[in-house]
Amino acid sequence: MAIEQGKDSPLSPTSIALINGNSNGIGLAPSNANYRLRLNPNQDHRADNYDDLGMEFTPLLFSSLERYLPPNLLDVSRDAKYRYMRDILRRYSTEAERTREQKHREYRQKIVSNYQPLYRELYTMNPSMFFVPSFLKAFNANDKDRDKSIKSIMSEPTPGVYTCDMLQPRFCEMLLSEVENFEKWVHETKFRIMRPNTMNKFGAVLDDFGLEGTLDKLMEDFIRHISKIFFPDVGGYSLDSHHGFVVEYGMDRDVELGFHVDDSEVTLNVCLGKQFTGGELFFRGVRCEKHVNGETYPEEIFDYNHAPGRAIIHRGRHRHGARATTSGHRINLLLWCRSSVHREMKKHKKDFLSFCGECKREKKGRLQQCMDARKKELLVTEGDAAS
Repeated sequence: MAIEQGKDSPLSPTSIALINGNSNGIGLAPSNANYRLRLNPNQDHRADNYDDLGMEFTPLLFSSLERYLPPNLLDVSRDAKYRYMRDILRRYSTEAERTREQKHREYRQKIVSNYQPLYRELYTMNPSMFFVPSFLKAFNANDKDRDKSIKSIMSEPTPGVYTCDMLQPRFCEMLLSEVENFEKWVHETKFRIMRPNTMNKFGAVLDDFGLEGTLDKLMEDFIRHISKIFFPDVGGYSLDSHHGFVVEYGMDRDVELGFHVDDSEVTLNVCLGKQFTGGELFFRGVRCEKHVNGETYPEEIFDYNHAPGRAIIHRGRHRHGARATTSGHRINLLLWCRSSVHREMKKHKKDFLSFCGECKREKKGRLQQCMDARKKELLVTEGDAAS
């Protein structure tokens, strides 16, 4: 058996492998020895929904992975496809990983069972209520014109960073109130919650109190399409899981955020409000793991001022940070979008010329050295011939 590609899902840290072999029938999942997935997904296939199945892996992972099934398995029963994909995932995850994921699900279920939402309409994707008309119009274009329509609403103020108007003011207000309501519940019940990441001491994980489904749809129906157009080199076409949260900045909150990269292939960052000064994002070039602490070049320096409702989208490997919020409060919605396929493929690469600025410069330097050496050889040859 040979692994071609796959990877760890952030919500269920599993390694999705693409295994060579031959399927042995239509309608039944092949035996263990014959598991096989396609190298490239069938983009036209409409995957089943697995939300109602109780499983050790996140449902979205199955819907995404289904597009990689061999052609003869695309039309079999959902249960057969589920068993086939589940057994592949189990072969490439450990018992400890599955136990950790189960505990996280129980933690979320405990919150959802006890927390009473303020605005239940936030917990189901409603594009007309969430998005500004220009954003919604771009995605409502017919299939032939959709890519062109999406490109028309996006600005690229610096290479690899895209911005657009996205969220309605009313939606931002409602989400801010929902987060405040959740924080109030946490304080009153003394429930110990996990914060968004190791860098932010304030903020909340939206997935943990019931908004995972809404954010799944945001990624699947909108961000994945944007990423397919602008970030195909980091698996933008195959985003299959996310980490969604809000961060809070102010003099009595996190004040600033140091220079870092995100644990994502593509990051969506939308300012929700409120009134604030400062807090600019600063960008310093895209880097792979090997070069993440490398030098910054003048053309890579870019600063961005937040505006409520306006989104900024960039590669997770685009180095960035947040300057100090000097007054008021700034609250942002973050969606770290991840691709299991891209993460597995990265394991088998030595350089990342498609997106890492330093890898490109190193290759350019090697080529220049070769050209200089060749030129020197030619000059020596010509000199010998002349003498």
